[in-house]
Amino acid sequence: MTAFEHPRFTRRTALQAGAIGLLGLGTNHLAPLRAAAARPLPTDVSASPTPTSVIYVFLSGGLAQHESFDPKPDAPEEFRGEFAPIATRSSGLQISEHLPRLAACSERWSVIRSLTHPSNDHSQGHMIMLSGRREIPVGFDPNAPKPSDWPSIAAVAASQVRPRNNLPPAAVLPEKLIHRTGRVIPGQFAGQMGDSRDPWFIGASPYNSQTYGAFPTHGFHHERGLENPAELVFQAPQLALPEGLSRARVLDRLSLLSLIDGQRATLERLASTVTFDRHREQAISLLASPAVRAALDVTRADDALQERYGRNSFGWSLLMARRLVEAGVPLVQVNLGNNETWDTHQAAFPNLKNFLLPPLDQGLTALFDDLQSAGLFDSTLIVVAGEFGRTPRISKIAGAKLAGRDHWGAVQSVLVAGGGTRGGAVIGSSDRIGAFPAADPQSPENLAATIYDHLGIPATAAWHDALDRPHHVYYGDPIRALWA
Repeated sequence: MTAFEHPRFTRRTALQAGAIGLLGLGTNHLAPLRAAAARPLPTDVSASPTPTSVIYVFLSGGLAQHESFDPKPDAPEEFRGEFAPIATRSSGLQISEHLPRLAACSERWSVIRSLTHPSNDHSQGHMIMLSGRREIPVGFDPNAPKPSDWPSIAAVAASQVRPRNNLPPAAVLPEKLIHRTGRVIPGQFAGQMGDSRDPWFIGASPYNSQTYGAFPTHGFHHERGLENPAELVFQAPQLALPEGLSRARVLDRLSLLSLIDGQRATLERLASTVTFDRHREQAISLLASPAVRAALDVTRADDALQERYGRNSFGWSLLMARRLVEAGVPLVQVNLGNNETWDTHQAAFPNLKNFLLPPLDQGLTALFDDLQSAGLFDSTLIVVAGEFGRTPRISKIAGAKLAGRDHWGAVQSVLVAGGGTRGGAVIGSSDRIGAFPAADPQSPENLAATIYDHLGIPATAAWHDALDRPHHVYYGDPIRALWA
């Protein structure tokens, strides 16, 4: 090939080189690319003072508090359910018998048993718990996100924390929350901040599947039970350069322009050069960093590590989150379960026992161990919540063979671990049937404030909209009892 010839690439190859659509480079960007090649990203963030991070594990559909972290063995039969409680390593703290690994390491985590908000609707619950605001925004549409929605916690945090290693400050994985009907669930986007400030969505899991849970080992259908279709595949997004183009070759040839200039349109809507450059630098880092590519390629991780987490979408997602935190992403939201997987209206007890609680139990405890081994547990706050809890009374929906529980915003249990929290504690309580807070009620605003506070965001912080109007970050107070 002469100096004046350009390599030919298919449109698919060009899009792969563009990775996640962030690139939009011209001749003025070649110098930064070459500088990036000469200045590789650090792969060991533990070598410098450890920054704080958050992993927000979101259980879309609503975790049943009775069957997880707030059992009611003394309640009447129609409330207590089928599961027995088991003791943990923490005095007086009992949880479900189907969470034995978490019971064995209870000194590492605490539970909030009194988080409450007023909505029993899935979409409103997502908006509330993903934004940290109980008030529903004006014009809210339960079937689609709108520009008038509150920004998500991930989007707000990304606007306030300093990017590390030129990586996006907030990531959401392994998929956007999209119901099998095609309904895109609101609450997970930037909303009033503008869609250019959406968090980084990492697509590693298929949308709109009719199957639920932690495929391929624990995939199921709420009515039919075990179900793991062959087409369900968990895979890391492709960030590699096209075949035959080494990183050095790409950086040295002006043919890079013809390969990726088509991506410019994606960024033209960004208002400022500062924002453009920030996305450009992040895109360069994503392409150039072996650490980032390794963080996402979890299905090729060491076999023993995969076995510890579980070779399923829950385990792989949590492993990816842990690696992204180590690579330098301050906030990672992990959506464990598509299609509102935890919405256990029917066959709740066999489905929780066989398909949902075991991979959650295994994945979370592996995450704790892995963060501890890497020296990141004390700096990483892990929060596990859904959009609401489940009704205290067991019921059966029309046509269902087996019973379950309905939606219930009045109380839910939230697990909190790491981040310097004391572990083994119970914050608040629910009443004797698990229906309402009985002591120390906590709000989604307080939970969001706890996340922001751990990330070092000051209480006076504000984000600004397109008209430069300031908006509060905090609408509640951090839950200090977690550290007391």
